[in-house]
Amino acid sequence: MSSRLWRVLMIGIVALTFSSGKLDESLKIDDPLSAVDAMDQRRWVDSVFNSMTFDEQLGQLFMVAAYSNKDQRHVNEISELIKSENLGGLIFFQGGPDRQARLTNYYQAQSKTPLFIAMDAEWGISMRLDSVPDFPKAMTLGAVQDEKLVYAMGKEMARQFKELGMHINFAPVVDVNSNPDNPVIGYRAFGGDREVVAEHAVSYMKGLQDNGVIANAKHFPGHGDTEADSHYALPVIKHPEKRIWDIDLYPYQELFKEDLMSVMVAHLNIPSLDDNGKTATSLSKKVVTDLLQNRMNFQGLIFTDALNMKGVAIANAPGEVDLKALLAGNDVLLYSQDVPKAKTLIKTAVADGRISKQEIGRRVKKILRAKYWAGLNEYKPIDTYELIKRLDTPETRTIIEELYADAVTVATNKGNLVPFRHLDFTDFASLSIGDEGEVFKQYLDKYSKFEHFTTPKGSTASEQNALMDKLEGYDVVVVGLMGLNNSPRRKFGISASDVQLIKKLSLRQKVVTVLFGNAYAAEQLEGLGNVVIAYENNDFTQKMVPQVLFGGRDAAGILPVTVNSDFVTGVGGYLPANGRLAYGSPESVGLDSETLDKIDEVAERMIRIQAAPGANVLVAKNGKVVFERSYGNLEYKTSPKVNSQTVYDLASITKVLATTQAVMFLASRGEIEMSKTLGDYLPELKGTNKANMVLSDVMAHEAGLVAFIPHYAKTVSAGQWRGDYYKPTPEPGFSRPVSNDMYGLDALRDSIWNWTVASKVTPVPRGASKHKYRYSDLTMYFMQAVVERVVNQPLESFLAQNFYEPLGLHTMTFNPAQKMPLDNIAPTENDVAFRKRQVQGFVHDPGAAMYGGVAGHAGLFGTANDLAVMMQMMLNKGYYGDVSLIKPETVEKFTKRQSRQSRRGWGWDKPNVDKGDGGSAGDLAPKSTFGHTGFTGTCVWADPENDLIYVFLSNRVYPDATNTKLLREGIRTDIHDIIYEAMGKK
Repeated sequence: MSSRLWRVLMIGIVALTFSSGKLDESLKIDDPLSAVDAMDQRRWVDSVFNSMTFDEQLGQLFMVAAYSNKDQRHVNEISELIKSENLGGLIFFQGGPDRQARLTNYYQAQSKTPLFIAMDAEWGISMRLDSVPDFPKAMTLGAVQDEKLVYAMGKEMARQFKELGMHINFAPVVDVNSNPDNPVIGYRAFGGDREVVAEHAVSYMKGLQDNGVIANAKHFPGHGDTEADSHYALPVIKHPEKRIWDIDLYPYQELFKEDLMSVMVAHLNIPSLDDNGKTATSLSKKVVTDLLQNRMNFQGLIFTDALNMKGVAIANAPGEVDLKALLAGNDVLLYSQDVPKAKTLIKTAVADGRISKQEIGRRVKKILRAKYWAGLNEYKPIDTYELIKRLDTPETRTIIEELYADAVTVATNKGNLVPFRHLDFTDFASLSIGDEGEVFKQYLDKYSKFEHFTTPKGSTASEQNALMDKLEGYDVVVVGLMGLNNSPRRKFGISASDVQLIKKLSLRQKVVTVLFGNAYAAEQLEGLGNVVIAYENNDFTQKMVPQVLFGGRDAAGILPVTVNSDFVTGVGGYLPANGRLAYGSPESVGLDSETLDKIDEVAERMIRIQAAPGANVLVAKNGKVVFERSYGNLEYKTSPKVNSQTVYDLASITKVLATTQAVMFLASRGEIEMSKTLGDYLPELKGTNKANMVLSDVMAHEAGLVAFIPHYAKTVSAGQWRGDYYKPTPEPGFSRPVSNDMYGLDALRDSIWNWTVASKVTPVPRGASKHKYRYSDLTMYFMQAVVERVVNQPLESFLAQNFYEPLGLHTMTFNPAQKMPLDNIAPTENDVAFRKRQVQGFVHDPGAAMYGGVAGHAGLFGTANDLAVMMQMMLNKGYYGDVSLIKPETVEKFTKRQSRQSRRGWGWDKPNVDKGDGGSAGDLAPKSTFGHTGFTGTCVWADPENDLIYVFLSNRVYPDATNTKLLREGIRTDIHDIIYEAMGKK
């Protein structure tokens, strides 16, 4: 709330406090602008007040319950109350946004005086309404250290409230939950520490009130240390008054300093505050008037807790309880059960002199001033068009995502196991207890190879023994405790046998236990060395925890409650990320989701015109994957849909993510010098036309090599592959798989190498000092040979050991048909010219297939996520996670433009130099961008200037490689440009 608006409201309060002689000096307003506003406010309040009869004025004191999921009878009852009793407001409960909005418009149209519309929405409107996402519960928020995030949540809630025409949120809960066995507060409180509660409550409140919604602190004077639920009984709190002031009232004092606008008084019995029998605090003048208003000087609106709750309803009949609450000093009687009867009793009390009309008038005007502040002096009906879309925006989900991420708490971390390191030497498994944990598994898989296991809660001893046998061979087991509840009496749904299972596993291997539930449930995890608390179980938390475990995100959460000696308030704190990819929303990195959605249109067009049967598109910015979508199918005909785990033939992307990576690795260590020649590393080239080719020229495609050689043509005759080169089944001398049911001659690789060495070289143009630029596959045949000669190891093994396995890339590989189900791999061409069969799981490029599936220019397969990891390593200047592979200066050298002849780096492609020279990047990509495309319909680009990665994978060559629509229609470049448009680039 703006300070000006608050002053307007308080001016009216000041006027009412003059007569009692209780004017607080802090309420003096000297700002002439606020005086003008105050005049407008007073005119409106007086006009509305004077237009009502006394009976209608009494109606303003009542707020009754309304639902948008009940029948017409309920609607008629509320409508009749509004018309006959001139109700002050409605508190909405269960239903749906659109239905509630239409009912609100209907009810407001029938009301003589604009209605206050309120909701008990502690974790957002989803607490009551369908079709909208949850914000985190208060205990989760208590773990968040960044108060700006809590404020942002309050601000977003306020926006949603205003979209729904609502004015009051009965939040935040400011109870200090000092009793772990509290049956009603628990996770609804920010924590068990008064400072944590106060700080978070102030941020939440300001987020609401700075943006036009009245906040309401509850449950005064403090419901945090009870063992009874006031919905069902009247809890008794026996603490002395000093303790209540020191603990329970502390957050209220801090909120009052920050201009809290309303308070809800709980149904509690606190003898130290009112020793009059079993009087509920909500009905106690000593609490509501003497303590809250006089001693604490709170002049805002005072609401009762719901008057239908058994805490007061057992001992007080409807109507009677309303009168008692009014006499105690409350302004608004919430959830009244009998308004006509209550009005009658109040009028009798006026006649008896127990309360004056003037006092009632003071409270009614107080309510009207708050209505003016909330904008009801200029009431407008709710616009219901696309309401749900306006309530659930990308920005909404971004705030939710960041709150859950910031809350994840690494409570114990024995041996600094988290974040995980040495992925190449670690076998991982996950065990989900009580839930399938599908999202959890999905995001664990993005970081390393996992085997996943699931078991119900409370499995038998024999079931657990069988499970332990299956888990025996794994180094690290990540256990997700899911399907919990919030009942301390039921141990939060954790089975003792499940805890025993975790402890048994911990005796023989490293175990990380993730508690997807109430933090108090950690009491049963005492003694475990690695415990992570996520507080809740939903898609957001299941997505965030793997990121923390692998260092994609910082672990910043701090435990907001004390559970036992292991888990005390304040454990956790800052555990830094290690440079691995994170996963989040576009808005979290400044991209616009609506613009990115245009990628869908391009992809749908691609499928419609049959440029490719399907594709995966991934966008990462600032180290975070923010867009990852799958389109279409593996084939045009009915076939499995593409998903994020689909493995594609990367074609020439092999050049940069395999061979070039190896060259950069070796160049960083001085094992390869780009100024030397092929002959320096490959003595067998001495005397050939390749011997004096300088490596820098070779990798810039300026060494005079021909574009490619159709090696397969020498092994076919009359349209059929020759039996002296291939066999349909493996046999001695023919063990090299070329495709399914096709095995090449073992000496075939030697033949290809000899044919490549013997190839012609284009002449240097007359008057030129070097060869013209010509993009050539042969560059990487030779560079592969250089690498293998230097490391004395096959390229495939070298890359797996030094790159793919340490980075956790378990699907980035050569010859995937030998390593994974074919269903995971997109098919490529129906090869009628050479192999005479549909190619799937074998490299599409004929030369690479003949070379054994591992060639410097083609043969690599992978998922979009794999490629993103490799490119993030490049943007990180050669490191990723706990692995440092390439020196920063080497990355810079290889990825910069190398000559004036072309846009190329060493191995790497670059954007158009003159915007129109045939480059494959989008027009909006800056010159610092580097990447590559692949013949099969793939591309990958990294932009260090904007910390941006773009991956596009398709099998456009299915079923016919002559299909060039993907290139002709500019599908890949159009998507690239859309990404920049989402950044605001033009």
